Amino acid sequence: MVDLIRSSGPISRVELVKVTGLTQPTISNIVRRLIDDGVVRETGDTVATRGKPRTMLVINSRAAYGVGIHVGADALTCVVTDTRGGTVGRELVAGPVGAEGTEKGAQGAEGTEGTDDAVDRLAALYRDVTDGLGLPPQTVAGLAVIGPGPVDLGRGGFLAPPGLPQWAGLDLADALAARLGVPVLVDSDAAAATVGEFWGRQISRERTFGCLYMNSGIGSGVVLDGSLHRGASSNAGKIGHVAVIRDGEPCPCGNRGCLEMYAAPRAVVARARALPGFAERLRIRPDDPDARAFDVLARAAIYGDEQARELVDESAALLAEGAVALANLWDVDTLVLAGPGFAVAGSLYVSEIRRRLAGRAYTRDVHGIRVDLSSNPRDAAAIGGAALVLQGSVAPGHGPQLAARG
Repeated sequence: MVDLIRSSGPISRVELVKVTGLTQPTISNIVRRLIDDGVVRETGDTVATRGKPRTMLVINSRAAYGVGIHVGADALTCVVTDTRGGTVGRELVAGPVGAEGTEKGAQGAEGTEGTDDAVDRLAALYRDVTDGLGLPPQTVAGLAVIGPGPVDLGRGGFLAPPGLPQWAGLDLADALAARLGVPVLVDSDAAAATVGEFWGRQISRERTFGCLYMNSGIGSGVVLDGSLHRGASSNAGKIGHVAVIRDGEPCPCGNRGCLEMYAAPRAVVARARALPGFAERLRIRPDDPDARAFDVLARAAIYGDEQARELVDESAALLAEGAVALANLWDVDTLVLAGPGFAVAGSLYVSEIRRRLAGRAYTRDVHGIRVDLSSNPRDAAAIGGAALVLQGSVAPGHGPQLAARG
């Protein structure tokens, strides 16, 4: 019911009866409980009808707040959103994320220095942001720690995050919940971004919604009937590990010719560095992180540098192949591109994917596929983490069920 009001609001009780098929007394009882709990509120607006005026219902944006922290190779990003998905606070802590003793903790050897250090950093950031916003503890629905997959959702940790080997195997959820006294979950960046875009855009649960996420790697997610499709281990959507080049380069996943080995920012940057004099011309330094180097290259492509544009176009063409595969597998009607990889040249990727889907999507003669760029590509995963928390808290049945761990 909450998810229906979220995606359809403002909506009246009479409309809820028509949409759900439930009786008027049942709807009235459910709505009354939601209003009493502070999750739903009446807007004060009415719709004139032949009978009694209809009072409209919307989600109470201040009912609860979700906190998402995105763990990157060189920064931690914390975002707080309200119940309707609006961002109310953000803080970026730059610098290497790894720490002393982390490998020992990650490998399960004696000592827990890795877990303790990670928890210290995450807990400090959480407190800085929530205290700075003056949020009463009882209004925070929970914390989601988001990073590159794969994840162990049940255990509450990352298995082998690319670029962050020191975070592998850390029991983050239990340790953070015990430290902060709030429910904590750990999830992948692509999954979080998918839910965040679905939640923040107020997409109807009747739509089949897809998201392509590009950061250091490439992932995807699909929302069906209002819920993220997770798979057997909550690691569905690894479209970056679909082979696009037969007998191509070996990938750490064990496959060969994977999409992200050719289309992800680090692959594009590697090709750029291999071109004689090209990186120097764009002032990409040898020690620049791949993320920064890709932003520079993408900006050059936007402003007309032919070599840079050719490299980005190659990436976009390959990613469009992935988009066609995603659309054909799930019959999506909406696709959003999110993640730092789309922050600068996202428009080029959107154009190529739209063109490819218009000509090659299996259902193109039945329905079109809307392709959009996230309004905040860089923070999409952190915002999505907050959305995961809120979805599991105020819309049970459509997201991960939060439990106080530890």
